Amino acid sequence: MSGDPAVRRTVVVTGASAGLGYFTAEQLAVAGHRVVLACRDRERAARAEQAIRRAAPDASIAQVLVDLADLRSVTEAADAIAGLGPVDALVNNAGVVGSRRERRTAQGIELQIGTNHLGHFALTAQVLPLLERTAGRVVHVGSISHRWVRLDGRDPFRADPYVNYLQYARSKLAVMLFGFELAQRLADSGSSVRSVVAHPGLALDSLSPSRPGVVPSGPGAPWLRVGGRLVAQGKDAGAVPLVHAAVGDDVRSGAYWGPDGWFQLRGGATVVPAEPHAHDRTAAARLWEASAAVVGREPAATSV
Repeated sequence: MSGDPAVRRTVVVTGASAGLGYFTAEQLAVAGHRVVLACRDRERAARAEQAIRRAAPDASIAQVLVDLADLRSVTEAADAIAGLGPVDALVNNAGVVGSRRERRTAQGIELQIGTNHLGHFALTAQVLPLLERTAGRVVHVGSISHRWVRLDGRDPFRADPYVNYLQYARSKLAVMLFGFELAQRLADSGSSVRSVVAHPGLALDSLSPSRPGVVPSGPGAPWLRVGGRLVAQGKDAGAVPLVHAAVGDDVRSGAYWGPDGWFQLRGGATVVPAEPHAHDRTAAARLWEASAAVVGREPAATSV
């Protein structure tokens, strides 16, 4: 497991009640770290905690409610996180996969980019002062889908043409632009906080091990499981780059972690290349400005 097992860190994981978020939290807990399950639903968070305790009975676990599609909820969650004591890492994992054009956040932004990027932009802005105190890090969960899309040059929240998978990809490109830009701005300010981007490859629920009440059983046909693993992996394996980015000792700010296999679809965690347009600072600046205008604040280093 990544990181020094003698050093127990406190890691906040958004969307920790299912999928990648759950396995990220479980792996951190098994390694001896304290995990904060930042989830939208209290009952699902409780089931996730129960499942983690089956794997790590002595785990230190806290829960925080957050709806990333509502900036008021994000502020309440940030206040709750601040009341839990020192925080070493924030894993911005939660996300909406698939939606409809008319679905919006409480602030009127298209749901996928509003949740996946904007909610995390707001949460990062409010948790960053805590991370300054611990020389901590922010992990932004990207996706290989960023390769095939661009954000609108005038309005980065524009969702036309609206196709589910294209809008999801735009939201993940926004996540990555923010993550890499934050790394640069923190470095320029002399901050000790690291901003890191990580992605899980092609991680599927159907290839993931079952966790009663949290992760359903995979496909029954052995050939389907074996065949799927030729080009994909379970979300337990997909969580490994996220965990390493959160607590690995060799993680530098601005790095992009993902699977080391063919086309970054599966494999062990390593530093991988992102497409050049994910590092476009002009596009990142437009996104940053638009995000700060909606949120009313921006992530900034603070003196402690």
